Amino acid sequence: MAYSKKEGRVSATIRLERSTTRLKALLARRQAAIFPGTPNALFARVIEDLGFEAVYVTGAGIANMSLGAPDIGLVTLTELTDHVAAVCDAVEVPVLADADTGFGNPINMTRTVRALERAGAGGMQIEDQVFPKKCGHFAGKDVVSLAEMVQKIKAAVDSRQDSDFQIVARTDARAVRGFGEALERANAYIAAGADATFVEAPVSLEELAKIPQVLGVPQFANMVFGGLTPSVSQKGLADMGFGAVLYANAALQAALKSVREVLGSLKNNGSLDEVRERLASFDERQRAVGKEHYDALEARYRE
Repeated sequence: MAYSKKEGRVSATIRLERSTTRLKALLARRQAAIFPGTPNALFARVIEDLGFEAVYVTGAGIANMSLGAPDIGLVTLTELTDHVAAVCDAVEVPVLADADTGFGNPINMTRTVRALERAGAGGMQIEDQVFPKKCGHFAGKDVVSLAEMVQKIKAAVDSRQDSDFQIVARTDARAVRGFGEALERANAYIAAGADATFVEAPVSLEELAKIPQVLGVPQFANMVFGGLTPSVSQKGLADMGFGAVLYANAALQAALKSVREVLGSLKNNGSLDEVRERLASFDERQRAVGKEHYDALEARYRE
């Protein structure tokens, strides 16, 4: 029988199979596995508790929630690895980390890979934007040369200690160079050793459907509420042949709306009476953070 870390024991299956290997297998199924995004360990626990098979640590989410800033390349490698380590410690499902542009040139990329491996990530996503990068659905982006990004991917592949650590190469060329160049870049990134690719912000169903048809490795789709890409269900994306679909900031957006509504009611009414149904109970909050596990540890080691 398998037990979670939150119950104090780890399953034999999880001990024997690395998170990198589990992430690789999940993408290889090409069933559009949903990767909800999280900016912190608490939301990661909720994602796992709901039965999702993987967690995506979103750079935009870290910038928004921890810095109170937009997704414009302000998060540092140290800040990212601190968040990834906390998430990996909190959940057992594989964790994919959003590493933006890799925090520099190919030399910097080698350090980024090693840092995220040490933090426990099963893989990392890197992109070909010019630094400082911007959200893939913002205007005003640009991309580095194809040659530069190819060298960064090669550096990432060469630097990993675990060959199953997944290197996901994203291209933002669709918005600035057109869909054709985006596909050409993705093919070049595959040739450089990327395990999966991610053509960001296609603008039609036809473009979406073509991506997994012409690219030979597992593909990522990104469903951004209010973004440029048309919304497609998991089944629709699985039928197209995608390996994974990101909902990078759904949890953050839901939390932001709820916080504004609950605190707005508190400000207007002077109490929480009008919004009690919007609040998690005390017991639910403690269960979400695994308090029973820590209670058991306290009892075990009590003098």
